[in-house]
Amino acid sequence: MSRPETDAPFRVLDWVLLLGSAMIWGASFLFIAIGIEAFAPGVVTFLRVATGAIFIGVLPGAWRPVERGDLPKIAWLAVTWIAFPLTMFPIAQQWIDSSLAGMLNAAMPLGTVAISWLCFATPTSGRRMVGVAVGVVGVLLIGFPGATTSNSHAIGVVLVLAAIFSYGFAINIAGPLQRKYGSLPVLSRALVLSTLLVSPYAAVGLPESTFAWGAMFACIALGAGGTGLALVLATKLTGRVGSVRASMTTYVIPIVATVLGIAVRGESVTVLAIAGTVIVLLSAWLSTRSGRPS
Repeated sequence: MSRPETDAPFRVLDWVLLLGSAMIWGASFLFIAIGIEAFAPGVVTFLRVATGAIFIGVLPGAWRPVERGDLPKIAWLAVTWIAFPLTMFPIAQQWIDSSLAGMLNAAMPLGTVAISWLCFATPTSGRRMVGVAVGVVGVLLIGFPGATTSNSHAIGVVLVLAAIFSYGFAINIAGPLQRKYGSLPVLSRALVLSTLLVSPYAAVGLPESTFAWGAMFACIALGAGGTGLALVLATKLTGRVGSVRASMTTYVIPIVATVLGIAVRGESVTVLAIAGTVIVLLSAWLSTRSGRPS
């Protein structure tokens, strides 16, 4: 049985869930960059979400019953955790590198803490707030310099941040649902609905797309990994440790995204971005320590 939200230190399984989902999502930005080389952004999103829906839908227990009264919450989860943010990332990566998109995910705890406190009345600790504040400084170092020199670069940064704040809502919705039903019954329904929601944008982008096996395999990996397995791990983590602490998965993502961006695509990373990454790692340590809620 999942333990309730708590400020107790992470257990071994918590760290496994955190690192597993974070590494998969860190690689997702590379796969998006490969996908948009051939497919329009909407097509990449559709292939990702549809593959994720198939991956989750065939797992045992994916279609266990849920109460009718919780279906609207699952619908909101479909919008805020899947359809909207997964549409924003491919659009944004037309203008920014995969490594930068991954680094900017470190802003997720800021949105999660603010939304949890303001909209969901979730108590938090002073140490956690300090950790998030430190993380904000790191995010500014990562994204601000490039955003001030290029309008298109700035648009990409804003779209990623919009997706991240959408996750802040979603992760607060996901926690109670996961604790009530488990990961799979929630995700299976959310992914099917999300597939329908992103279909019109995919249809618009289809004439602009060309077929390439590399892009197709990248989108399949996005769906099975980033939208399938990683969502299961992250939803399970949210049910165990709470919405705010589960958002700390994003602190590992910049490392994975940066290493892959440099090694596979030859992207360059500024000194300020490296410094920002170090700072957000420090904030991750501060934010996942136990503390007294206030």
